[in-house]
Amino acid sequence: MHKRTMVLRVGVDSEASVPKRFVSSEAGRGEMLRWLRWRAKQLGGAQVVFAYETSSQGYVLCDAVKAAGFECYVLATTRMEKSAKDRQTKNDDRDAERIVQALRSHFLAGAELPSVWVPDMETRLDREVVRLRVDMGDEVTRAKERIVSLLDRNGLEKPRGVGGNWTVKHRAWLEGLAQGDGVDWRLRVGLTSALARLAALEAEEVYLNGHVAAVAASERNAAAVKAMDETKGVGLLVAIGVLLEMGDPARFRNRRELGSYTGLTPSSHESGEASDRKGHITRQGPRRLRKLLAQAVQAWVRWDPAAAARYQRLVGKNPKKKRIAKVAMMRRLGIRLWHVAQDARGPSGAEALAGKGTGTA
Repeated sequence: MHKRTMVLRVGVDSEASVPKRFVSSEAGRGEMLRWLRWRAKQLGGAQVVFAYETSSQGYVLCDAVKAAGFECYVLATTRMEKSAKDRQTKNDDRDAERIVQALRSHFLAGAELPSVWVPDMETRLDREVVRLRVDMGDEVTRAKERIVSLLDRNGLEKPRGVGGNWTVKHRAWLEGLAQGDGVDWRLRVGLTSALARLAALEAEEVYLNGHVAAVAASERNAAAVKAMDETKGVGLLVAIGVLLEMGDPARFRNRRELGSYTGLTPSSHESGEASDRKGHITRQGPRRLRKLLAQAVQAWVRWDPAAAARYQRLVGKNPKKKRIAKVAMMRRLGIRLWHVAQDARGPSGAEALAGKGTGTA
């Protein structure tokens, strides 16, 4: 599926599939669904099972297919098996045929379907607000880095007594540089522009903070966020961000499934006699979830004595690779927050059964 086109392969039971193309729009989706109803009626009321791979187009197509009364699955692109030859001869038609074969393997032979959990509309809308705020934090950081880089390139050093970067005194010094006569006017132009951009981004950050607080205080999120926020080092943004990126906590059966979803488990390269060969973490699942956990862990090991002691023990095993200890603590914190959220929210069977997949959503 692309922004403008949908390339389909339609197969009946084990018969050869045939290609179909539709425009990727509301009208195109309506035309496709009418055609599927007509085709199913031709076959005597056949069951229609629809699937497509995750993409930037979200879940609009899945919503439309389910609203039409058909079964729909969204498949994890990273979990679709592809041979070396498939990767060298990739095109939309072959990709669509691969999806047909995945469906047939699941329904006719019982193979696992690499489907993802499809979040409900409320979760998706909440995520839009919180993800904007998380991304805005990155933009603010980049804006500050550009200002520091501008100063470094032109040999402008902080005088003594200014203190650390981005303190009140440091900002006052920067404003003075932008307005003072002791700096070339061209540098003042660059600095003034960079400071104005930073101020605008920080104002947007404050604006989004209010809406993030509203999302966190909603009836569906408030109990879990409050419980997660009580963990030392975990603030409101981390609590609501982790909760929404996880989705319904009840959909994970155990901590291993959650660890796999976060992408913080080691990859495996084992074959034959090599039975304990682990590699780097998989980095599957939401990047924002790992980012939030990485930020929270730094405060967690600083303010929680038990977490600090565990972190030091992990560092002691391999002092040269502190990053491994940090990743282990990120996974541990994620699992802890999952337990807390699950206990606070209680059983959520309806949401858990709505999507059995635990892949990226």
